[in-house]
Amino acid sequence: MEQHRTFSLDGRTVHYRDEGRGNRHTLVLLHGFLQNLDVWSSYVLSYMNQMRVITIDLPGHGLTDTFCDVHTMDFMAKVVKEVLTDAGVDQCVMAGHSMGGYVALAFAEKYPYTLRGLGLINSHPLADSEEHRKSREQVCCDVHENRASFIVGFVPALFDESRKVALSKDIKDLGDQCLLTTEASIVAAQRGMACRPSRVATLASLEIPTFFVFGKNDPRIPLEIGVGAAMTARRAEMHLLADVAHMSFLEEREYVKTHLASFVASCY
Repeated sequence: MEQHRTFSLDGRTVHYRDEGRGNRHTLVLLHGFLQNLDVWSSYVLSYMNQMRVITIDLPGHGLTDTFCDVHTMDFMAKVVKEVLTDAGVDQCVMAGHSMGGYVALAFAEKYPYTLRGLGLINSHPLADSEEHRKSREQVCCDVHENRASFIVGFVPALFDESRKVALSKDIKDLGDQCLLTTEASIVAAQRGMACRPSRVATLASLEIPTFFVFGKNDPRIPLEIGVGAAMTARRAEMHLLADVAHMSFLEEREYVKTHLASFVASCY
């Protein structure tokens, strides 16, 4: 039976899923922008008999409420910590995709004693450039003008062109999932990402193992930026995937699933 859980924080609802609680190893998975915890369903099904897996609807996504006008990465990290407290988790390996990676880095800065390992999937520790901040503000305008149209165009562009036919069901399912995100939540996340600080120094200071996955054709994270940032980590395992764009954990699902599981085991 699926272990969906909710609790109240500042008068609002936070939703997460907790599976495999009898296992010693714990993996926390954080989704990206517009997504929710369901994006990790195939990972949960594969992992739940070998490790504890906690997936979280980040603020304004899925069944977790929107809290404020700007969801900073630090605020989201605080919510993640509240989830772990509610679940009774003292230590874990945490992996985040894209925006979820920004949240995981903020978490690592605030609560380093909680982590045994950190995974960044199509993510990096750099702050937004001025150009990227302007682009995010334009997204807010586009969403205000036509939220559904923005999402319908946004989701397919996350996948490599060579994968779109084979992954057409995944793309449709992800699009349907993303359409549940409200305008207020989209704006709060975009503005939260726009104001995040660089966490290169945080990454460089971590003593724990780190795990990176990059798509060689990712339009959102040029390879030289991702790899360059990963090179600052003290103990890094890096995977560079050909014919993969921004959704590596879906585009190369079995590969990422296998290597992420091995990474978690190595952290314990």
